Amino acid sequence: MKEITVRTVVVGSGCAGLNAADTLAALGEESLLLVTEDMNAGTSRNTGSDKQTYYKLSLAGDENDSVGELARTLCYPDVNGDNALCEAAASAPSFFKLVSLGVPFPTNEYGEYAGYQTDHDTRRRATSAGPLTSKFMTEALEKSVLSRKVPILNHAFAARVVTDANGVAALDVCLTDKKALLRIRCANLALCTGGPAHIYRDRVYPESQHGMSGLAFEAGAEGANLDCWQYGLASVSFRWNVSGSYQQALPRYVSIDEMGVEREFLAEALGEQKALASTFLKGYQWPYDDAKVPGSSEVDILVKRENDAGRRVYLDYRRNPAGYKLENLSDEAREYLQNCGAARETPIERLLAMNSPAVQLYRSHGIDLVKEPLEIRVCAQHHNGGVAVDDHWQTCVPGLYVCGEAAGTFGRKRPGGSALNSTQAGSLRAAGHIMKNGRIVSNAALPDAPWLLPQNPKELLSRFQAEMTRCAAFLRDEEAMEQLLNEGREALQNVCLASPEDEDFVERLLLADVLITQQAVLSAMLCAARETGEPTGVLMTRNGQSGRVPARPLPDRDLWFERVWKKYREENARGTNG
Repeated sequence: MKEITVRTVVVGSGCAGLNAADTLAALGEESLLLVTEDMNAGTSRNTGSDKQTYYKLSLAGDENDSVGELARTLCYPDVNGDNALCEAAASAPSFFKLVSLGVPFPTNEYGEYAGYQTDHDTRRRATSAGPLTSKFMTEALEKSVLSRKVPILNHAFAARVVTDANGVAALDVCLTDKKALLRIRCANLALCTGGPAHIYRDRVYPESQHGMSGLAFEAGAEGANLDCWQYGLASVSFRWNVSGSYQQALPRYVSIDEMGVEREFLAEALGEQKALASTFLKGYQWPYDDAKVPGSSEVDILVKRENDAGRRVYLDYRRNPAGYKLENLSDEAREYLQNCGAARETPIERLLAMNSPAVQLYRSHGIDLVKEPLEIRVCAQHHNGGVAVDDHWQTCVPGLYVCGEAAGTFGRKRPGGSALNSTQAGSLRAAGHIMKNGRIVSNAALPDAPWLLPQNPKELLSRFQAEMTRCAAFLRDEEAMEQLLNEGREALQNVCLASPEDEDFVERLLLADVLITQQAVLSAMLCAARETGEPTGVLMTRNGQSGRVPARPLPDRDLWFERVWKKYREENARGTNG
């Protein structure tokens, strides 16, 4: 195996990975390498919603807000307070860095960044650069990374984290264009590989997004809140979230059976007025939430019921839903449409008035909402849990950092759009700590274990993804999850020797990662299923064992300027301030 040495490696080329690399380079890291399977792949580059949300500190109007208030919103009872405070404190500087790089967040004529309210929040902290907010972020950050001449290793599949008694020692990657392995000796490794998308069949993640959380778990890292996922309605042929204005335009929900018989099932099940109210609320209560049953999340259950019965479900913007009249809507829905100038005759006219880029987006992918209905399902959309990290986004494995969606800094009630802020805040914290912690690359001999990987990757991957969607998505079956856990354990034991020259080597690596991650996630889900009452504390998982521990509280911090300034000067002089 060929070997190179680099002090710091960043894996991933999404919003978190690019910001980590850019910040490290800006801070003076000269021994740096960004490793990616494909610079143009992944969720940040290839997904979004009607107006993809970036959640941040309020920066407009007279609404009271502060770092502390934002931290308290993020710090639900199953979230660590130090992570919440760091994400709140880094919110404004991270946002303005993106603005300075050219991400087109809108302002009014006075320069205020006007906002709107999103799910699990009571303030108008959310902003958007349109359906492609995260794509604009990656493009701006990539441009900055390239201007700093950060070395990039493309077409490299992260395969194994190698550790020794001191923590991270190396990263093994498969060079997919050369069918060869490369060992990268390093002292610091930032995994920014996104959410573990491939553990589900029904998912809104793009095909190019796999996630590699199993790398961290296999290296000894713990999981946090792995049971917490966000599920929501998404289109099928082109994977995209149908939240926000896609719902507030009040389309028809219809299902069609194999004989072509069409039913407006929401109106049938809920009644016309309740169906209209639930559809509108789906706009900003888009993720499935047990607390909203009865309520807007009944929509998700009814969609799944139609799918389970063999019927395909569509949003139809060409005709009004049953019972639609402007005067029949709730005051909130009617005033919203009027304020948007969208009190129009048909759903498509309302959607065009509210958000014409949302219509153009589908048209650019061969789907014309003016002429055809849009097929949807309830899909896995975001992992609110992930790999457990401290307030520097370092795991329990020294030198191993995890940033972005792969990091477990959220719980059940993540405010919509906060994930994009987290990509920037977490990678900023990790980069700062890497530059201060002084780890050096080990020259000691490292183990070179054989590659023992599962067999039959295509067949097994398809089956395990389908089963995960069936029994361990937004509706869960404890007995079936237990069975799937046992089957996954058996599949991980049924392995044989593999080589990068094998045609299915990368597929087998991916299957192993999926199975390892499913084991951890299912363990957490089963633990959560057996709890009673409102859970508090972080659900931690390690080596297949899960249990809840008290969340780290919001820190008591010193805000007296002269003391803070003195400590800051002293710690920077010592080179220990993270």
